Amino acid sequence: MTTPLLCVRRDVSLRSLNTFGIEARAHAYLAVDGLETLRALRQDAALMALPRLVLGGGSNLLLTQDFAGLVLHMQERGIAISGEDEDFIYVRAAAGENWHGFVQWTLAQGLGGLENLSLIPGSVGAAPIQNIGAYGIEVKDRFHSLRAFDLVSGELITLDAQACHFGYRDSVFKHALKDRAVVLDVTFALPRRWQANANYVDVAKALQERGITQPGPKDIAEAVIAIRTRKLPDPSKIGNAGSFFKNPIVPARQRDILLAQDADLVSYRVDDAHYKLAAGWLIDRCGWKGKSMGQAGVYEQQALVLVNRGGATGAEVARLAKAIQDDVLERFGVQLEPEPVFI
Repeated sequence: MTTPLLCVRRDVSLRSLNTFGIEARAHAYLAVDGLETLRALRQDAALMALPRLVLGGGSNLLLTQDFAGLVLHMQERGIAISGEDEDFIYVRAAAGENWHGFVQWTLAQGLGGLENLSLIPGSVGAAPIQNIGAYGIEVKDRFHSLRAFDLVSGELITLDAQACHFGYRDSVFKHALKDRAVVLDVTFALPRRWQANANYVDVAKALQERGITQPGPKDIAEAVIAIRTRKLPDPSKIGNAGSFFKNPIVPARQRDILLAQDADLVSYRVDDAHYKLAAGWLIDRCGWKGKSMGQAGVYEQQALVLVNRGGATGAEVARLAKAIQDDVLERFGVQLEPEPVFI
């Protein structure tokens, strides 16, 4: 029997809760406003037996059908400076905070370090799960620790960067802690001795166009926001999940072979043995930019972004993604991996 603390809704539309704007329904829905809600949930055997989907901003998932389980929608808010030492100022934010809003808050306090991650959609709680990154910075570079509730053991756990096993768009939450740990809040270490990270070509160009030679954190944030606004569609106007595919990492030898075949290949050195290829370039070369399958399409300004042109189903988006993957694999011998989680 459901405890009084749990206000569970049934047969709930998720259309407004995913940035693709795709219609799908959840068998059960629970707004999570803190640790006590999760503790109460753990005492409800019927709810605990259901499949679970933890939902933040809904910006990193593709709903291909109705969800026959329980959606946990993270709602808790709160941002505060939690400590400092001679090297860092520590800022803690609740999982339900909007990521971009949080970045803007840090900048308003005069704190640099997260500016390159401006305007990334989603919530603070989802940021370490995906190890979000853009323009030369990843969450792991500014991460200090997080608190999460383990629904299986009932323990409140604290994880540092090492325990999170961060990788490229990857973390322990996609592996050992998948479907069991719910992130409650995240603490970031923002450097006192801030240095600009403006080496990314687009960012450097945007600053140059503004005549800024010694940028501060807000300057870089404004440049990143302008770039993302130009390249990426606003989810409130055109349904999308941002970059749909990860940039593939390939052996240096494979990159050299592809470069010999096409001198315009866009790639970035990862280490002596590997290169990261620009997935958007590969997709564009296969002729997909601006194309559609049903109501699902590839954005005209950025081939890495798949969009809902109006009334698209998750199945349509998935079919389009598969067709793109097949073409890129056939032409370049490279397997593209989607960023969003398919539900």
